[in-house]
Amino acid sequence: MKIITHALELKEFTKNINKTVGFVPTMGALHEGHISLIKRAKKENEIVIVSIFLNPTQFLKGEDLDKYPKKDEADKKICELANVDVLFFPHAKDMYSDDEATVLAPKVRGYILEGATRPAHFNGVLTVVMKLLNIVSPTNAYFGKKDAQQLALISLIVKQFFMSVTIVAVDTMREKDGLAMSSRNVYLSQEERKEALKISASLYLAGKMVSKNILDAQEIIKNMRATLAPLEISYVEIVNRDFEKVWHVEIGNTIILVEAKVGTTRLLDNIWL
Repeated sequence: MKIITHALELKEFTKNINKTVGFVPTMGALHEGHISLIKRAKKENEIVIVSIFLNPTQFLKGEDLDKYPKKDEADKKICELANVDVLFFPHAKDMYSDDEATVLAPKVRGYILEGATRPAHFNGVLTVVMKLLNIVSPTNAYFGKKDAQQLALISLIVKQFFMSVTIVAVDTMREKDGLAMSSRNVYLSQEERKEALKISASLYLAGKMVSKNILDAQEIIKNMRATLAPLEISYVEIVNRDFEKVWHVEIGNTIILVEAKVGTTRLLDNIWL
């Protein structure tokens, strides 16, 4: 596995590749969810590049940038064992300058749900993803469905900026107890971990209601909120694939999303129907 730390060096490297390239961007603290992205990329491409970059611009003031889990050596070993071809491990000073151009999130879809509670968060996400995609120039880039709003916005900028990359959505990986895998799960105490299961339980309930042909969005949300109590709920929402609020579930075009705090830890989860 080749490790590259400078953007221009990676651009030079990828310029001479005449093979399909799969790209998996991460912020490190790799887990089985990330490994599933790498495996999918390995299956569908001749070369796989993984980036590990804890992007400072997507963290708002007072958020967990300083304590976000860092496992650099373990992450390198995971990538090596997963047969990653190139690991891109840049420094912030190589990715950003003092006077930065910024990609702005859409005024509507970038400021609802997670964007409502974290204004300008998606500006940072989209800016760094644009940089990474331009550096790597991949054939395919792989993102998890757990961060559904992020995935939708990345797909949107790729479309609107006419970028030559295919965005591949990969299903959420879960722990045996149903908790969606996340690097932030390490923050949870044993008791908080039990409380966090209310999030996946609420989504399971929603899926069960839909299977019984209960498609009214407000009825589903009401029952989900009851299941989530007494967690601090940021939102429970039902949207279509374009992230427009819907009043009835439409199979094949609906996402049910939850964001809740367990202790001080913010957790996201969703199901795609």
